[in-house]
Amino acid sequence: MLSIAGLNQYYGQSHTLWDLDLAFPEGQVTCVMGRNGVGKTTLMQSIMGLLPLRSGTLDYQGKDLARLPAERRAGLGIGYVPQGRQIFPLLTVEENLQVGLAARPDGVRKVPPFIFDLFPVLKDMLRRRGGDLSGGQQQQLAIGRALGVDPRLLILDEPTEGIQPNIVQEIGDIIRRLNGEHGLTVILVEQKLPFARRVADRFVLLERGRRMAQGPMPDLGDDLVRQYLTV
Repeated sequence: MLSIAGLNQYYGQSHTLWDLDLAFPEGQVTCVMGRNGVGKTTLMQSIMGLLPLRSGTLDYQGKDLARLPAERRAGLGIGYVPQGRQIFPLLTVEENLQVGLAARPDGVRKVPPFIFDLFPVLKDMLRRRGGDLSGGQQQQLAIGRALGVDPRLLILDEPTEGIQPNIVQEIGDIIRRLNGEHGLTVILVEQKLPFARRVADRFVLLERGRRMAQGPMPDLGDDLVRQYLTV
């Protein structure tokens, strides 16, 4: 689905991602993990085109994304839920959802009904402003907005951050449902190890901008957890 080769990224003069080679298999949920500040969000923004690459290639289904703007990547079927959600607080729930439709290549401008099947609360709150929703409801809105582009690849950057436990459980169920029933490939950035183990098929561990390990989730043993995840 997505292969990354020789990816280097900088923040000012600071070298933040170092010669990354990564593969995100089609039809699987891959969790990118690591301590704070290791480059996880920078990697997601680079995949989505929000940061220009210093060097490297991003092969998405045979197409190199490296020089494509973010809106073109969305049109190719990549949905993105950024860290902190970044919904439009002054727009209604319905207007927020409609924003995601603009990138659809098929011209559909009606919110797909399955989004309301996944998140019934959004249908009940269509006329409410996004900023009036709770944190968990805003996260559901952000995911719904990303699904509006009809993605084949969904990127979720810390979707459980600051969310109440019952919504965390629901988001995990939704990710598995999107993967199992809709065939979405998912790249997930997550700090909560139990959540990652429950939801993801594979893991990638980053440390100081470098890939230290990757593989099936059962291979994420205690030694790797102690070395790269514990604080």
